[in-house]
Amino acid sequence: MRWKDRRRSSNIEDRRGIRIGRSAKGGGIGILLLALVGMYFGIDPSTILNMGNSIQQNRPATSRTESYQAGPREQEQAEFVSVVLADTEDVWRNIFHGMGKSYREPELVLFSGAVESACGYAQAAMGPFYCPGDQKVYIDLSFYKDLQVKMHSPGDFARAYVVAHEIGHHVQKLLGISDKVHALRRKLSKKEFNRVSVRLELQADCFAGVWTNHADKMFGMLEAGDIEEALNAASNIGDDRLQKQARGYVTPDSFTHGSSAQRMRWFKQGYSGGDIGRCNTFKARTL
Repeated sequence: MRWKDRRRSSNIEDRRGIRIGRSAKGGGIGILLLALVGMYFGIDPSTILNMGNSIQQNRPATSRTESYQAGPREQEQAEFVSVVLADTEDVWRNIFHGMGKSYREPELVLFSGAVESACGYAQAAMGPFYCPGDQKVYIDLSFYKDLQVKMHSPGDFARAYVVAHEIGHHVQKLLGISDKVHALRRKLSKKEFNRVSVRLELQADCFAGVWTNHADKMFGMLEAGDIEEALNAASNIGDDRLQKQARGYVTPDSFTHGSSAQRMRWFKQGYSGGDIGRCNTFKARTL
């Protein structure tokens, strides 16, 4: 992926020097377990964050600011994320303008270890997430090592896909889609809501594909093998693959993000046409 010597976004909030802690009595260990479950089983991060916040709402967070010095590799990754975020700003601003709408740029928060968001307390083990409450994307850059080593998804564009997917959730928030979905949480059974959640996540994958199409036309960023990197990442973080690796069997009713095949299909759907109108997963008969 061609990204160096390009515009960086100004919407980066660096909290890597802030250390967040909570009392481990009662809820602390449980939150960590939930975080690990979320990472390996594809649980909707907002669900875990809300649960964690409920468990620990009476336990005030403590924070302290420490001197933080990023190594050369991490600093390069921070610059890379800033460029990808800038690309999403340019692309989605144009797309929204074409729909007669205004695009509100989100902030991307870099953190290390743990972070407080409007959705609650989160630890790095949960991976990157979007919080609709404050309309910010959160990422601990150590996730990229896990993406490469544990999830076997190396490459710059695999990392870009992760950011583009989370920005896809921001697009859903701005369009009112995610609010409608989350309003169903109390009306549907867990199994039924999981099915709706899968459609929400697959649409974010499709939006990531739409962004890829437009960003390549605008910046000529793609190199040979980049799309394959994104598809490989989409495949390796499918619910079926993560469940199979973690516990040896798969339970489709518990899927919240979609299977490997579904995630690849919807990314390709968005990329091939570059048309947001082709990303209506909620009306699709076949995912």
